[in-house]
Amino acid sequence: MITGELKNKIDGLWEIFWTGGLTNPLDVIEQMTYLMFIRDLDDADNLHIKESAMLGLPYESIFAEEVLIGDRRIAGNQLKWSVFHDFPAQKMYSTMQEWVFPFIKNLHGNKESAYAKYMGDAIFKIPTPLMLDKIVTAMDEIYAQMAQLKKADTRGDVYEYLLSKLATAGVNGQFRTPRHIIKMMVELMDPKPDEIICDPACGTSGFLVVASEYLKENKKEEVFFDQKNKEHYMNHMFHGFDMDRTMLRIGAMNMMTHGVENPYIEYRDSLSDQNPDREKYSLILANPPFKGSLDYDIVSQDLLKVAKTKKTELLFLVLFLKMLKPGGRCACIVPDGVLFGSSKAHKAIRKELVEENRLEAVISMPSGVFKPYAGVSTAILIFTKTGHGGTDKVWFYDMKADGFSLDDKRNPINESDIPDIIERFRNRDQETERKRTEQSFFVEKQDIADNEYDLSINKYKEVEYVPVEYPSTQEIMANLHELEMEITKNLAELDEMLEKDVEE
Repeated sequence: MITGELKNKIDGLWEIFWTGGLTNPLDVIEQMTYLMFIRDLDDADNLHIKESAMLGLPYESIFAEEVLIGDRRIAGNQLKWSVFHDFPAQKMYSTMQEWVFPFIKNLHGNKESAYAKYMGDAIFKIPTPLMLDKIVTAMDEIYAQMAQLKKADTRGDVYEYLLSKLATAGVNGQFRTPRHIIKMMVELMDPKPDEIICDPACGTSGFLVVASEYLKENKKEEVFFDQKNKEHYMNHMFHGFDMDRTMLRIGAMNMMTHGVENPYIEYRDSLSDQNPDREKYSLILANPPFKGSLDYDIVSQDLLKVAKTKKTELLFLVLFLKMLKPGGRCACIVPDGVLFGSSKAHKAIRKELVEENRLEAVISMPSGVFKPYAGVSTAILIFTKTGHGGTDKVWFYDMKADGFSLDDKRNPINESDIPDIIERFRNRDQETERKRTEQSFFVEKQDIADNEYDLSINKYKEVEYVPVEYPSTQEIMANLHELEMEITKNLAELDEMLEKDVEE
């Protein structure tokens, strides 16, 4: 969570962009992303030099030699942030535009890398030298403030705060999944070092970033002290697809700024034949788009065989099952309508989850979780692809609080069910005796099948009614007579007072 002086400095930097004429939030974040990466390159290079010197290992700085840019040779150290940030505004601007940007665009020799795809059409959009000078100064102050905080996750929090401005600006109707909900889903799934993780509607790569951070914090030795696992983590573990190229660039950079060198972030319509991935992934984490419908013509035919529908929320569920390996797991957010919708397609996909695979949990979330961007009620579905059933009973949880107020302001509050959800999900064997009047409980598969595979928690939750003791009819009538007599007495007294006033 970004607060205090650091938040003010980031807001100030944002203001510089807006007052300078760059008013599209996507453009602002894209340009900030480029500049953060340029600065990080310098910091990372300096760190590598120090580490190599301490360990007595050879290391060649990317800024060490002359660099060929077009037909000109430039001294590499001129491209370092720590050097050019002291240049006069005009010289800094021409250095950035003519040298630094072309340099970072061609930094990776592998044209197939995520970096090359992402940076290939990057454009430097800052319009004036004075504006660039202000931005560079503001960014130096932000980095100094981050260094003072000395918190491991500050870098990621800064980027998350920037991305939150996309949602508040309402760009292209997109809204982000709240970070604390993503973290909860990742903790519930507990990714392993050998996972192949995918988000087929990745946006800014929030799920992939949090999964990478979770592995870094909880499986550090297994991932980074094992050469094979580390290579897998850096190059083959994370896959994300989206149909917005700007979001893809931001998503790819988001991954790279969080330490994943070569994520597979690609432009793709996941629901169409553009997406050939079948039985490829061991873990899918997603909040797919669920407003609107598609033409049958553009939807992959093998998805329509399971559920003939135009609704994206249903098609994505079918897609997840197709993309998962046998034994692969999924945690995804769905609108409440998926849980109880009565159409043939709704029932077909729910039946597929329950009868042909292993549906493990349905976590119902309050409608305020996505405010102020959307007020829709949602749930998290957790399931494992088996292809031959395996659902014996399904665990339901009724989340009532997520640590924030459920109005448009979403202010932090003390009440949160998230720690309880994680604890209970991980120890479901201890949940078997819980009654349906409690906040979490199991429902047998047969009960779900008998209810047309309805997965809404209200279908199964029982409300405990406490009988109310009412007085007898005679007692009520006696009380009414007493009240009537009291009223008559008071009216008589009022009449007397009025008569005296008239006489006087």
